[in-house]
Order: sequence, then structure tokens, then C-alpha cells
Amino acid sequence: MSVLVVGLNHKGAPLATLERVALVGDALDKLLHDVSRADDVAGALVLSTCNRVEIYAEVEKFHGAVAAICELLSRHSQVPQAELTQYLYVHYEDRALQHILTVACGLDSMVVGESQILGQLRQALRIARERGTLGPTLSAVGSLALRAGKRAQSETSVGHTGASLVSVGLQTAARHLRTGPASGSHTAAGGETGGAPPSLAGLDVLVVGAGAMSGLAVASVARAGAASIVVANRTRQRAERLAATAGGRAADMSDLADLIAAADLVVTCTGAADHVITADMMRTALLRRSANWKRPAAGHAAPSPAPVVLLDLAMPRDVEPAVASLPGVVLTDLATLAAEDQHALRPGEDGAGDGGVGEVRRIISEEIAAHRSASRAALVSPTVVALRAKAASVVEAELARLAGRISGLDAAAMDEVAKAMRRVTDKLLHGPTVRVKELAGAPGADTYEDALRVLFDLDPATMQVVARADAQLAGWPRPGAGESDRSERGEQTTKEDSR
Repeated sequence: MSVLVVGLNHKGAPLATLERVALVGDALDKLLHDVSRADDVAGALVLSTCNRVEIYAEVEKFHGAVAAICELLSRHSQVPQAELTQYLYVHYEDRALQHILTVACGLDSMVVGESQILGQLRQALRIARERGTLGPTLSAVGSLALRAGKRAQSETSVGHTGASLVSVGLQTAARHLRTGPASGSHTAAGGETGGAPPSLAGLDVLVVGAGAMSGLAVASVARAGAASIVVANRTRQRAERLAATAGGRAADMSDLADLIAAADLVVTCTGAADHVITADMMRTALLRRSANWKRPAAGHAAPSPAPVVLLDLAMPRDVEPAVASLPGVVLTDLATLAAEDQHALRPGEDGAGDGGVGEVRRIISEEIAAHRSASRAALVSPTVVALRAKAASVVEAELARLAGRISGLDAAAMDEVAKAMRRVTDKLLHGPTVRVKELAGAPGADTYEDALRVLFDLDPATMQVVARADAQLAGWPRPGAGESDRSERGEQTTKEDSR
């Protein structure tokens, strides 16, 4: 089977299109189910994050699978195919392998080197496995990508700055926050790039949502010295658990307008398919904020309430775009981050090296080379097994012939003769079988395998039986009739939980 990737991400698609294509919950499960059962597709997984929507598939035929996946993605997202295809990218075989490793290592993320993508990919693999759509090829490629991603985080400096979408978002949002003299001077220039949070001393922060990204937001604002932290979520118990980690308090989503009115900074990243903060809700919050504002004495600063700063890290967006036009509101979302903070998102652009990107690319190359070598070695396994099976049958036939001609040997002696013949056979075959596996990873590998088949007159039917047995042991149906030589060789319930 070959691996195919069809997807779109923040680099080529506008946020509005990504938002329409992003599927969550049951809608994502239905897409996964339909793709895995499409013609020419033998297995699938869907990776859906705030930066990308990608479908990975095990396919028998390239063109048929691409057409089927594009049609299904268009149908499930309700984005016309003519509109969707201009933003799609397609990777196949070696390029697909390189792409998933690049994604897992954080090099394709909005914040280069961020590690959250590893958890998101791991979850996508788990969901596909639980739904029964993950075949052996995708499973092996997924494991390879996870290993490369772990190596990138542990062996290189690419993730050592601690930069994440949350940290960069907080840096951007902090520029608009009204803070005291010390922290104001800190954030006026946009804070530091990397993972250092801005100062939020004296500020009240509301975090909407209780998924993984919300957890990172709570931890970040707590480290930044927020005066108070409130967590609002549709499931109160989850909000209470998250708030407790930072000494904050939980609140109900039904009180969202009042909570926004009392906050200086609102960080939202829920799993909702629709807008959580609408323009009408925001107008209500602003009215309540103005009514509760205590006007300072004459001659003092702050003649009006400070603007409410909203940081929307959700996909689809939690905040209705019309909110940005309301007076007294500053809205930062994924599109803002992509447009305004390119320096913070990409390490090494200050002339101080490449931020570990070169080291990560070396790891990706090493992992791909090792995978190719192992895959090619696996291709010759049926030939090696067939060779040893033929040798064993020859030995057994000779032992039977010898037993019929020499009747004077006792059982112990015959047993010693049999062991000696098998040892000689094993020693003679050891060199060729080991060498052919070594050469399987080199150019012209098919030639070595063919030579082994011809020299020892191996039965092709025996090798096909072994190949089918290997496929069945891997937990995948045996190849069907007419399958090509290439194919013979060959906790997300909501978007919020994926963050």
C-alpha cells in the first residue's frame, strides 16, 4: 500500500476556508468512516488542528483515491469542490512520508517547533485505530512520525524556547493590555519572542474552554502573574479541575457576558462548532463593563474603561468576526497571529542560527532512510522464507531416503545425522539470506531478490502465501485479486479535546 496525503493548512488557505473545512466530533468521525471505505482506499486517519485539516490514506491507486477524498472532504465540509481544490495540497509515497514527519516535528506549524502537534497526531492515530480505519502501513508511518517528533523535541533546540501558539498569542495580545508602568514598558515592544510570557500582573484573565490548549493558556497566564483566573466551560467539572491547577475559579458558560465584562483578557479555545462569543453578547458585556467602571478622580489616567482584549485560538473561531469592529474591543485570532508575528513564529530569523531547524531536518532524513531500508528488507522476507522452506523440504526428503536405505542406525544416531544436515543447510543459507536483506536497502534491490529466486528456483506461489500470511498477522485483510505489485509490497470527541 502507498500513503497519500490530501489537506490544506494555514500557509495556503485563508482562515475563513480553514474554519469551514474544520470538522469536529461526529462530523469528523463520519468523514473518517467514509474516506476509509472509499474505492481505492484501504485505511485512513484525519488530522484536524487549528492550523490544518489533513487526510492520510493507504491507497491502491493514486488518481482514484485523490478524487474520492477531495469529493468526500467537499461534501462533509459543504465547501464546493471548485472552491476547495485551489487550496489543497497532495503528497504521495516518499513526499507523503516526508510531510507527516515534518508536521510531527513542528516544522510545518504556525509556531515552528511547537510540540502540541505531537499530541494531536497521537490522538488522530488513536481515534483511527479505535474506529478500525488504521491499517498497518499508516500505523507504521504514524509511529515513525511520532518517534521523529520526540527526537526533534529532545535532541534539538527547536522547541527549547518554549514557544507555542498560546505563548505567541499572549505576546501579541499583551501589546494592547493596559498595565502598570513596569509591565507596560515590557509589553510595549511586544514582549520577548519565544516562550517567555508577558507580565499580566494586576490583570483579570478569563479562559473559555477546558481542553489541552486551554490548560496551556491557564498555566501561561498563571506564570505571567495574572491577578485572577476564571475558567468557563460547558462542563463545569472540567472547568473546576483546570481552574484548580492555577488557584483560579470555575464558572458557567451561561454567565459569559458578565465574565467578559469583568475581565481584562479573554483567551478562548473551545470545541464549539458555532461562535461562543457573538457580537450581541459582546455588546451586552461592554454595557455592563461600562456600568461597573469606577471613574477615576480628575487628573488621573484611564478616562474610560480599558479595552477588553480577546485572544481567539479556536478553529473554527469562537469569536464572531463582527466583534472586532466594536469600540472598546481588541480581537486577536489565528489570522492576526499569522500576519503580525512572523518573527516570533519562526526561530532563527534574527541571525542567531536556524533555531535547531537544520538539526530537525537531519533527524527527518535519518528516520526516512531507516524506514526505507527496513521496508525494503521486509519485501524480501517472503523470498527468504520460501528459500528456507525449500531447503527444509530437501533435507527432510533426504533424511527419509536415508532412513529407508540404512536400517542399522538407531534413533539417536539418526537424530544426530538429521541435526548435522540441518546445521550445514543453515550455515550455507545464512550468508545469502543476511546479505540479501542488507542489499534490500540499496539501489537495485529488486535485482538481488530476483537473483535469489532464480538461483534457487523458488516457487512464486509459496512467496505469495507468505506475503498473505504477513498481511493477516498485521491485522489487515489479505490483498484481493488483481491487486497491483505495488500494493502487494508494499481522546477526540470534540475539537476542544484535541488541543
